[in-house]
Amino acid sequence: MTNLVLDDGSPREHFWSHIANELAQAIGQGVYAPGERLPSEHSLAERFGVNRHTIRRSLAALVQRGLVRAEQGSGTYVEDFAVDLAIGKRTRHRQNLAQAGVRGGLTVLHAQRERASAEVARALELPTRSPVLRLEVLGEGAGQPLHASVRHFPLPRFEGLDEHVRATGSITAAFAALGVSDYQRQESRISARLPDTATAARLRQAPTRPALHVTSVNRDPKGTPIEYAETWFAGDRVTLTVNHDEH
Repeated sequence: MTNLVLDDGSPREHFWSHIANELAQAIGQGVYAPGERLPSEHSLAERFGVNRHTIRRSLAALVQRGLVRAEQGSGTYVEDFAVDLAIGKRTRHRQNLAQAGVRGGLTVLHAQRERASAEVARALELPTRSPVLRLEVLGEGAGQPLHASVRHFPLPRFEGLDEHVRATGSITAAFAALGVSDYQRQESRISARLPDTATAARLRQAPTRPALHVTSVNRDPKGTPIEYAETWFAGDRVTLTVNHDEH
């Protein structure tokens, strides 16, 4: 099993990438339905005012994201339901979905107070067995489960956060209600793993199918850890794009 540790830079985005993102958004909005053939390279080149080499690079990027498939001699087709989610300094579930043209939110499945394990305490920079709020959350988009997560928040600072998430369907809105207007992701660690039976059931996928496993830590503007999350993304419905073009 290989882990990928992500950091944030800010390289300039090339024009072919802008085209790929525009096409990805059109797919998410249903302009191109699952199974539908995209316009030809020639048509897309005329539409965007670029050469066909640029379009080929854009389409190759969409293939890498898992949003489309290329069939030799036939064309490029939209894969079955797929959402491209970005991971960056300010990763937000609802904003990600909006950019993809998909509606959705977060649902709290279970909430409880508990004592922090060594792993959680280390991530949140707390003494072991400090009180934390544990939330089990399901993220949905277009009526499909996209990810299931277990999130920990330090107490008593975030007492009642679960009720705000239930009311708004948003961690960001819940943080804002408790005085945290902004926060940034410190890092994301990504690996491919087999989910346990319960997680697979929540994602509506077979437990024998790998899922994308991401652990992450978010910090407030003062640099204090405020959330440690372990998230499982449905491998057949989600692709993750690392967004370094943030400031």
